[in-house]
Amino acid sequence: MSYPESPRLPEEILPVIYAQLRRMAAARMATGGAGQTLQPTALVHEAWLRLADRSWSGPSHYCAAAAEAMRHILIDRARQRSRIKRWGDQERVPMSEAEQESISDDEKTLLIDEALERLKASNPLRAKLVLLKFFGGLSNQEIAQEMELPERTVERQWSYARAWLFREIRPRL
Repeated sequence: MSYPESPRLPEEILPVIYAQLRRMAAARMATGGAGQTLQPTALVHEAWLRLADRSWSGPSHYCAAAAEAMRHILIDRARQRSRIKRWGDQERVPMSEAEQESISDDEKTLLIDEALERLKASNPLRAKLVLLKFFGGLSNQEIAQEMELPERTVERQWSYARAWLFREIRPRL
């Protein structure tokens, strides 16, 4: 099916795109932690609103932009929650407890976002793949279709990007 170049996507494909975004958000939110308060539907609706009134060349372009919008929404929420955690209701704790405190899911998300920005500067292809996989919740097969790459290439690139991210983030965990 060919999609016309127009300011808006055709009405008949909006339900399909909405379902795809809902699935992407559900997959992403499933990997969140126990403290996750944002629901997939709320994430999709916020992303949908951020993407309104833009031009799209087709569903693939829209889904990539939606993954980026979801990333920004999740990063903004993580930063907000991190500020509250760091500066709200401070209390004294023994140093032994403070040293054993594990990193929160919000802090992990922020670390991944920082590393993703560094990866984007050196390898935009791998950065887009991480964006679609981590923030978009797409499978390797869906990413292959989205990026018009062989699935095996996506698997190799994801393996490399995941190892690179781990190496970048590990010292800060």
